[in-house]
Amino acid sequence: MLSRLSTIALVLLMSGCAAFRSYDRELYQTLDRASTGNVDAAIRLLESNNRLPDKDLLYYLELGMLQRLAERYPESQKSWAAANQRLQTQSMLDSVSGLAGTAASYVVNDKLKPYVSHDYEKVMLLTYMAMNYLAQGDYDNARVAIKQTHELEAMIAEQRAKQVAAVEEQARKRGASASFRELNGYPVETIDNPAVNALKNSYQSALSHYLAGFVYESLGEGSLAAPGYRLANELQPNEPLLEEALRGLDQRLLAATRTEDDGMTDVLFIIATGTAPGIRSGHFRMPVFGPRPMLVSVSFPVMQSTDPGRPPMRLLLDDGQTLSVAPLTSIDLMARRSLKDDMPGIMLRASTRAATNATMQYQAQRAASDNHGSAGAVVGLAALALSVGASVMESADDRTWRTLPSDISIARARLPRGAHVLTLDGQRKARIDVNGRYAVVDLRLLRNRLYVHASGVSQAQGSETREGLK
Repeated sequence: MLSRLSTIALVLLMSGCAAFRSYDRELYQTLDRASTGNVDAAIRLLESNNRLPDKDLLYYLELGMLQRLAERYPESQKSWAAANQRLQTQSMLDSVSGLAGTAASYVVNDKLKPYVSHDYEKVMLLTYMAMNYLAQGDYDNARVAIKQTHELEAMIAEQRAKQVAAVEEQARKRGASASFRELNGYPVETIDNPAVNALKNSYQSALSHYLAGFVYESLGEGSLAAPGYRLANELQPNEPLLEEALRGLDQRLLAATRTEDDGMTDVLFIIATGTAPGIRSGHFRMPVFGPRPMLVSVSFPVMQSTDPGRPPMRLLLDDGQTLSVAPLTSIDLMARRSLKDDMPGIMLRASTRAATNATMQYQAQRAASDNHGSAGAVVGLAALALSVGASVMESADDRTWRTLPSDISIARARLPRGAHVLTLDGQRKARIDVNGRYAVVDLRLLRNRLYVHASGVSQAQGSETREGLK
């Protein structure tokens, strides 16, 4: 018994800061600075919250997005390449235990489990790397990143099946519950509702596949563009704008092969709003059955919308043309589906921690009642102290890629090449300059700040969009 208590004590002592860190609070402050247009201050705050020389995966994900907001695309790509390298290394080291966790997460809390990124974050990383290339007019490298998303989705599907089987086996061996629906008081409706359940999975997005179709189309690869548009329609059904992309593909490709140039550009507008949902730690009482049944307080992650944003209803161009805006991808829903899929593993680890805590409480009570000499008293006091320490450190993992948007919509139009002014919902304006046969204009609305990403938009033009054009 003393040996077991010593091991647990060592884990508790080593956990330290990581067990108490509130990632949600840190990123709220970081996003607050970015929403005012002060991206440099947001980056400085991110740096101050990550002082260790060996930065983790999440740091590079957040840094890359902030650098992208500042239109520092090469730096953003470098940060995201570092994140992608860490993802690949983690995948090679451990492709099965992602849901099962580490020894420390069974004893203290899930914050001690290395952050390996949610499945949807892995795909969105490559998608945004492709969008960085498009913002620089580099369609060839965007194509490479798009192709990698297809390969990644196939790998995730295979790994996810293995992870689910591993968790089910561990739960069976430990006699632990794997259903969060049995957790009294948990807000089940936040992750188990018709909108969440309508998703095929937590990692395939209509944005990634529609963008793939557009990139392949721009490069004249119709046989690859069609599957991209088709899958986007399957993931986001009954959207006329998505259906038209597939239905009119052959005609557009034929027109592009004509020798004459009509001076028009096929422009895809990507409109991202809000920020990805945050996670808070909620405490719930879990029954533990053993020598003496008792209720133990255990923490679980609870999804919450922090800044969902409001997707625009329309996009107005300078000539008075109004473009319909179609919802494409909800990262908010993907995050909720991801948490739902991860809950069996979270339940497994929480059940194990609860059983360990209950055992320590039982040993403390037993030693106190028996009072067989000083050794028994020492064991009892040690068990009680560790039980209290474990309860204090009990906290759910609130880490998630927060600088991602909440919702993404699209619009599409053929425009004369040159300068244009676009207006979102009659309030926020931006100047763009389109050229070539195809162009992508990515708009990010972060609270009251509009960021514009396109190969024809300068830093100065992007910075004047908050209050309107002068």
